[in-house]
Amino acid sequence: MSHVAKAQLLILCLFPLTSHAAPIGIFEDQKDIGTLLHPGSSSLDSNLKTYTLSAAGENMWAAKDAFHYLFSKSTGDLSLSADISFIGTGADKHRKAGLMIRQSLDADSAYIDVALHGDGLTSLQFRESKGALTHEVQSNLTNPKRLRLEKRGQFIRLYLSTDSTKDEDLKFSGASHRLTFADPFFVGLALCSHNKDITESATFSNVQLNTNLPTPTAKPTLYSTLETQSLSSTDRRITYTTNARIEAPNWLRDGTTLIYNQAGRIYRIPVIGGQPEVINTGFATRCNNDHAPSPDGVLLAISDQSQGNRQSLIYTLPITGGTPKLITPIGPSYFHGWSPDGKILAFCAQRNNEFDIYTIPASGGPDASTETRLTSAKGLDDGPEYSPDGKSIYFNSDRTGQMQIWRMNPDGSGQEQITTDTFNNWFPHPSPDNKKLLFLSYSPDVKGHPENQLVSLRVLNLSTNKIDLLANLFGGQGTINTPCWSPDSKKIAFISYHLIP
Repeated sequence: MSHVAKAQLLILCLFPLTSHAAPIGIFEDQKDIGTLLHPGSSSLDSNLKTYTLSAAGENMWAAKDAFHYLFSKSTGDLSLSADISFIGTGADKHRKAGLMIRQSLDADSAYIDVALHGDGLTSLQFRESKGALTHEVQSNLTNPKRLRLEKRGQFIRLYLSTDSTKDEDLKFSGASHRLTFADPFFVGLALCSHNKDITESATFSNVQLNTNLPTPTAKPTLYSTLETQSLSSTDRRITYTTNARIEAPNWLRDGTTLIYNQAGRIYRIPVIGGQPEVINTGFATRCNNDHAPSPDGVLLAISDQSQGNRQSLIYTLPITGGTPKLITPIGPSYFHGWSPDGKILAFCAQRNNEFDIYTIPASGGPDASTETRLTSAKGLDDGPEYSPDGKSIYFNSDRTGQMQIWRMNPDGSGQEQITTDTFNNWFPHPSPDNKKLLFLSYSPDVKGHPENQLVSLRVLNLSTNKIDLLANLFGGQGTINTPCWSPDSKKIAFISYHLIP
């Protein structure tokens, strides 16, 4: 062997040539992401127009992933659709097949995907930044036949069809997340066995990658999604989605039912999803988003604008429905919270051009002398809610020039500021176990509590004063106006909103 040949051989040994897979159908390459004990593979049956992926991999979750990826580089807005089916019964119900957008091919890359699990669970999963933990929004639809991931700007949305394999029959699932990807990024098909020692397979049929989405010409359609979120995992699950505005969910005492308002009426729906049912509120057919059940679960307090001069007045009625009983004869009055013993209502009211916090006996009264004014500072005081032990009332106030969370004694004394950050913080809700305080945060430049804004749900630990982020979403007015904790303090309910092209 010549000296030249020896040198060339040495170079090849030290620096082997990188092997790239040939393009497979509409995708440019394939790769095992993370550590896989058994190499994955992708193939295309051109006649059936079906991709088959096989892969091991411990999971697509937490702070890093292990799966097989069939992908292309892309930029801008796009959509990826496919019919997904697993092959065989599978060894783990959490095996995942999905459609994925990924910033890089690193195992801990930021990403978002729709993951169809082996047991039919379908979730929008996302890691917001490199090395961060994965979170999810679980759809209330299982075993969909067709799935689509659509990226428009910063918003990525999930569309599903349970009875059709046609793109035109896909419907918005209610799952959406705001995530920024720098161009270029990767888009493609993903498979993970959820067991590092086992290889699973799945087919992806009728795959369509559209990188030239038409520019919307019509006014976007508003969708509302009623969601619940676990405090322990921060993972979310969809209860109900509709192309109408719904607002302000409350949890009923049974822990299995939610209520909300829509178009002036109050509805109930199972937490697990189903068909909403209207609650009979008699003449009160202009209910707003200030309502909640009594602590014993017997009564429902509502704020309604159907009578007289159409100003909001507070009523109570049986939780199962019935004739409303007037509590506040003077308006506008907006209900926000019950005292723990159910004897007092706390509300926000406008009197003499000032919005302040008031209380009134839950039995009501014939005139304004029964209501007690608790705040008198200049500016807006709103959102009063009793602590579960009855020792405090939390509220929000802009008396310092910025909306912040405050606390006072039930008689109005001892008013103190609780939050001091740069956000505008609204609607404080103490958990039933009195350990946490949930509230809604707007950016510093947003005045009031308008709808259709980029907002955050945050929670304050009342022992440590540490504030944690629960979710970033598109919402605001209607998201969490009144009490929204589950009775066991483990979950919250809220409304997110979506403007769909």
